[in-house]
This record gives sequence, C-alpha cells and structure tokens, in this order.
Amino acid sequence: MIEVYLPSIISRKKIRRRGRRPIFYLRSMKETCLSVNINKVATLRNARGGAVPDVVKFALDCERYGAQGITVHPRPDGRHIRYSDVYALREVISTELNVEGYPSAEFLDLVTEVRPAQVTLVPDPPDAITSQAGWNTLQERDLLQEVILHLKGQNIRVSLFMETNRALIEEAAALGADRVELYTGPFAHDFPISPSAAVAPYSEAALWAHELGLGLNAGHDLNLENLHFFRRHLPNLLEVSIGHALICDALYLGIENTIQLYRRQLIL
Repeated sequence: MIEVYLPSIISRKKIRRRGRRPIFYLRSMKETCLSVNINKVATLRNARGGAVPDVVKFALDCERYGAQGITVHPRPDGRHIRYSDVYALREVISTELNVEGYPSAEFLDLVTEVRPAQVTLVPDPPDAITSQAGWNTLQERDLLQEVILHLKGQNIRVSLFMETNRALIEEAAALGADRVELYTGPFAHDFPISPSAAVAPYSEAALWAHELGLGLNAGHDLNLENLHFFRRHLPNLLEVSIGHALICDALYLGIENTIQLYRRQLIL
C-alpha cells in the first residue's frame, strides 16, 4: 500500500487498481489556508530602488509553490507595498488577494477599484511600523459600520483585525463583518513561557466567533515553532496570514521549501 499526500483533499477516498498495481489512499485532513504576506519583499525592492525583486513574480511563485492566498498591506508612506503593486497583483493573482489597511478614503478608493477577495481592516495609525492592536469595535462602531456596508456592497469579504475580547468580537458580528483576524502577537510572545496559557484566550475567542457565525483568521508573529500548536487549538481556523517569519525562513530554506513547511503546520 502506498499513501499519497495531497493537501487539497479533505475527504478520504480509496482508488483500486487492477492487477498488481498498488491501492492508493488519499489521506483525510482539514487544512487552514496559508496566505503569504509579501510586504517584506517590497521592502527589499524599495531599499535599493528599481524593480528587483519583482513582487508580482514573487507572488506568482508563492502561488505556484503552494500558497493559497497573497496578502499585502499598503501604507500611506509607500515604504513597502505600493498602491501600484496592488493593482498589478490583482491582474494576475489566481488564488485569493487579501488587502489589509486602515479604512482611509484613499484606501477605500483602492480596494473599491481592485475588489480583492478579502479586505482586512486594521486600526493602524499612518506611521505604524506594524499592526500592534485590534479594533475597539464599540468605540469605532460608526466608522466600521459604514465601511463594512460599503465593502460588502462591492461583494468584498470583510475581516476585522481583533484581540481576544468577547464584547468586541460580538460587536464585530453585529456590525456585519464576515470574519475576524485574531492578533496573535501576545500568543507568540507568551508561547515560549507557557504554550497552553498563551493559546487559551485564542481558543475561547475562536469558539465565540464560531457561535456568532464569524469566520476565523489569524496573524502576527506566527512561525514554524508556534504555528502547529496554535492551529491544533483552533479547529475552526480558516486562514493565517504570515509574512515576516516566513520570508526570514526563506532566506535559509528557500521559498518553495518554506511554503511547504508552513503548510504542513496547518494540517489538523
């Protein structure tokens, strides 16, 4: 008997061959999607100027090597992904394009024109180096309600970057968000100290999201050391967005191998 491993197969099937040919079993599995954040590739390009590395080609390579989505987070200062990159990527991405950002007028104009599969709204100020907190959906109710209504009117899936606060997650559902993306910075920080304690609030938040009918994403500082443990404790996790750690690993391991290693961590 030979076992064939196909990540996209989620149901168990048995294929019989005649004569002495082997029986192939396709392994049953449930896998969270990996969306690769390519901001760091654009940072490298911008540091030198010009067009090397080519972020569009890199995104296509990531898809070819197994990424199930591409994430970008254009910021007002254009220090990594630029708005022009987002337009170019939308023309060629065949998986899912996830565009993250603060819902400024300029950002909303961009995503309305591009119409990615998903927009992840984050509460970052313009000068933020990286996302460090989730939305206070109660305080920002009026803004978010208007933005979510607009984006869903364009048939764009809306995810809100959130912390593990039940009242705020409940408000995200009330506002009409399709998904929440849990900010996993605190989990990654506490994981080396106590993995079980670090993941506990996320497991609870995942249950709340499921009860409320919200899809569940996660991201920030997830890596090859903590990702599988996190995934195992959030059975309803639909997608992770990973950039910094994945690109750093790729410097040593190669991007194709790295993407496959990350995908293995996401199989339940």
